[in-house]
Amino acid sequence: MIARFDDELGEGDFGGKAAQLGQAHRSGLPVPPGRALSAAFVERVVAGDGAAVDRLVGAFRELDGPVAVRSSGIGEDGASASFAGQHATELNVRSREGLLEAVRKVHGSARTEAALAYRRKLGLAPEPRMGVVVQRLVQADTAGVLFTRNPATGADERVVEATWGLGEAVVAGLVTPDSYRMARGGRVLERRAGEKDLAILWAEEGGTREVAVEPDRVEALCLDDARLAALEALAAACEAAFGGTQDIEWAFAGDRLYLLQRRAITRG
Repeated sequence: MIARFDDELGEGDFGGKAAQLGQAHRSGLPVPPGRALSAAFVERVVAGDGAAVDRLVGAFRELDGPVAVRSSGIGEDGASASFAGQHATELNVRSREGLLEAVRKVHGSARTEAALAYRRKLGLAPEPRMGVVVQRLVQADTAGVLFTRNPATGADERVVEATWGLGEAVVAGLVTPDSYRMARGGRVLERRAGEKDLAILWAEEGGTREVAVEPDRVEALCLDDARLAALEALAAACEAAFGGTQDIEWAFAGDRLYLLQRRAITRG
């Protein structure tokens, strides 16, 4: 099954990431347009089912632009198991062939030795089921992560990490990001410049490319007060929609802020 974010997306069919993006969209949060693929539908695509492939390609064309293809495993992004870093994401997918290959890669990433070991560690069912999110890619000029509780100390404060370009540079540990601490409500407690000497950007032919950041921007803070205020508002809106703690991936394209995904803060 292919579903829109307007639809009710059950975690048991579509996975945690899709279900939470759907809930965020229905709550009015700024989620980029996308489609959710159920785990059963992904299996059909990977097996080469012609009708399933045609439906997937049609949904891709409706999104009218490059997309990100993200994992949405059953049990992923839950309160006790984030699977952060375990499953694949394919960015800037632009063609039918690239789309099918990206779905195959995301599906296969649930079956790597590391991902299966993580499942065993958490006592999850040994056979993974992988839903997929196909989402219009945001051409980010600044991106990163936000925690609504300090993940290191447990303090009731916002922690933001940010870099130039796409947020994968932060998630993959390729840069030392800028770091900000804010009190609940948005008062800035600390700003600490990182060393952002490279940025991940779209490549015109598909995929991404790493580019050197101009020397005067390497240690320049990439978030001003207006953008920090927008992130505080997003954090509060996520808390209202979901309750509890929030681990948020976000991106700015110009002055527009997008919510790319969210999960509860976990230690797993």
